[in-house]
Amino acid sequence: MASSLTKWLVDPKKNWFAKQHMKTVSTRLRRYGLRYDDLYDPYYDLDIKEALNRLPREVIDARNQRLKRAMDLSMKHEYLPEDLQAMQTPFRSYVQDMLALVKRENAEREALGALPLYQRSLP
Repeated sequence: MASSLTKWLVDPKKNWFAKQHMKTVSTRLRRYGLRYDDLYDPYYDLDIKEALNRLPREVIDARNQRLKRAMDLSMKHEYLPEDLQAMQTPFRSYVQDMLALVKRENAEREALGALPLYQRSLP
């Protein structure tokens, strides 16, 4: 019961509030030229770090360029020009597939009783 309610709450196709939230997040990401996957922090989650390490160099360079541009715009208290904002695709994912693969590998490793690839306690 709770699972179906949770799915309904976060599905933008079914819940008007979720749709409005997604629209707001999309607008804010477009202003700075970011994608949703750019917001993942590799220092917080080691699975994210591993997934980013497995991506091609061009994808990582594009991510770093978007982050630098967003920080620069934020420091200047400016937004991207409207024509560039219209070209942005904030919800095109580039990390999710690799992240799912890393999580499946970790689950398989745990199920087989092997030691994890990395262990770290977060402060």
